Amino acid sequence: MPEGDTVWNTAAMLRQHLAGRTLTRCDIRVPRFATVDLTGKVVDEVLSRGKHLFIRVGPASIHSHLKMDGSWRVGSRPVRVDHRARIILEAGDIRAVGVDLGVLDILDRDHDGDVVAHLGPDLLGDDWDPKAAAGNLTARPDRSVAEALLDQRVLAGIGNVYCNELCFVSGLLPTAPVSDITDPHRLVTRARDMLWANRFRWNRCTTGDTRAGRQLWVYGRAGQNCRRCGTRIKCDEAAERVAYWCPACQR
Repeated sequence: MPEGDTVWNTAAMLRQHLAGRTLTRCDIRVPRFATVDLTGKVVDEVLSRGKHLFIRVGPASIHSHLKMDGSWRVGSRPVRVDHRARIILEAGDIRAVGVDLGVLDILDRDHDGDVVAHLGPDLLGDDWDPKAAAGNLTARPDRSVAEALLDQRVLAGIGNVYCNELCFVSGLLPTAPVSDITDPHRLVTRARDMLWANRFRWNRCTTGDTRAGRQLWVYGRAGQNCRRCGTRIKCDEAAERVAYWCPACQR
């Protein structure tokens, strides 16, 4: 599931292969932008902001959001292209394909920041500010912890995996009110540490044990034993976002 760390890593991968190179092909398979052709323009930079990704090419900025199932595939040709491709960029022997992208826009480069101006501090960005993030988190004390953590206006980059894992390591139920957080600064710092440790990984790990099947505390582990106390992990699939928790460790 793409979250802030996945997008950061994707941006790093695109930057490595495309930055400084001239596009030799630009095929955008979105009706609104189908006539846009950036062939011959140089890819100046690739950057991420929360879960948003920008490829700045000449006067334009290719803005994408992976949503639930999107990805960018990059490498020496041939990188496979099928009906799910929404954009194909080539620079010599390098091909980058945006697949199942939840959002794909071509923006004016000078104003591409407008689409992310509403976001809170980026957990993996240069603007990271734990004090501001903690203030945003506690601004509405009656909302649930999960709702606050998933609100990108509070802090940018957390998805459902990190939300559930952060609730576990903080000893809080996802449904607990924000007012139950005793140390908001510590919680947002933990969030930053989790994403930072995983920014170069495709298979994220929050337990410190990178062996297969050992990487996560509660997410996706319904019915299995808690790694700390042995209690069976519970799951609420009826919630707006699927929630996982340990009834003994989280109260």
